[in-house]
Amino acid sequence: MATPVSAVHPHSAGLRERKKQKTRDALVDAAHRLFLQQGYAKTTVDEIAASVEVSQRTFFRYFANKEEVALAVLADAEETFLELLRGRPAAESPLEAMRGAVRQVWHSLDQGRVAERGTVTGALELFELIESTPTLLAAHLRHTLHQEVEVARVLADREGLDPAVDLRPRLLAAVFGTVVRLSHLSYAAAPDQHGHCMDGMLSLIERHFDQLGPALAGSWR
Repeated sequence: MATPVSAVHPHSAGLRERKKQKTRDALVDAAHRLFLQQGYAKTTVDEIAASVEVSQRTFFRYFANKEEVALAVLADAEETFLELLRGRPAAESPLEAMRGAVRQVWHSLDQGRVAERGTVTGALELFELIESTPTLLAAHLRHTLHQEVEVARVLADREGLDPAVDLRPRLLAAVFGTVVRLSHLSYAAAPDQHGHCMDGMLSLIERHFDQLGPALAGSWR
């Protein structure tokens, strides 16, 4: 007979959730390690599951396919970004709120609070893997478009706008996403020029944002 929900002890439920999160993080960590060691295409779901000592069936309880586990850290970071953006002070302009939220996300990565593999170094390795793997890049770009819609919705809610009528939230979300991606690519291309991972990455992102206004509206001469 099934146990009534009311009879489930809160501590037991919390323990189960922590165990599930630990298994999920271990799968993500193992997948990234294998992808970096032997390549994305050559890594199988069976290998990922075996390295964590779980079944293929268990893997598919957490992830639909290899693409999803490969992009899990970025997906977690994006969810964290949306939560932080919603919580930014109402007095901040949309761009200020987004800059503040992205700083918070990178600090969370630096402290290992976004999945086990979710460190700054792990995230930068993942960006390089995505850019060099056409299948992952296509999946990532599709996900990015969905993320832009979500970010635009949050911005519109903050400003009391209708995103179907006012194009500014979607435009800013698209520009913001492009600036962050270009910053990641710039850092990956010459990491030694930018210092400590987290500080260097944030400095590069901030510099790109500082150039945003002049680049769009100022004279290029």
